[in-house]
Amino acid sequence: MRTTYMAKPGEVEDKWYIIDAKGKTLGRLATEVARILRGKHKPTYTPHVNMGDHVIVINAEKIVLTGKKLDQKRHYWHSRYPGGIKSIDYRTLLSKHPERAVFYAVKGMLPKNKLGAKMLKKLRVYRGEDHPHQAQKPEEWKIG
Repeated sequence: MRTTYMAKPGEVEDKWYIIDAKGKTLGRLATEVARILRGKHKPTYTPHVNMGDHVIVINAEKIVLTGKKLDQKRHYWHSRYPGGIKSIDYRTLLSKHPERAVFYAVKGMLPKNKLGAKMLKKLRVYRGEDHPHQAQKPEEWKIG
């Protein structure tokens, strides 16, 4: 009788991928990055194992939001003090910290547990073309 294959944490080998965010829509880019971080692109995907690969996102400042999202969409966070809710609109967020906009979008698409936190550590987002990960020989990942 055959059983379903379940990968073990020691069997997983990590690859490095680089994604250019220039002209890409934020949500569509984030779903693809989250898919790679989870490891769903691999045939040996196992939900309870950190199967994902490392992802480098470059040109975060050239990301695109469609419609009126630049002015209407807001990012919220809380200081954990009474009345401590804060927010920022995406036009301001993209002008000051475009790498955070990509980071928050991907973070929202990963599991909200310890495994999700480990997956998120494999994400690196940079504002321009340059990144310090040339030694890892990242492969380019094309998004349609």
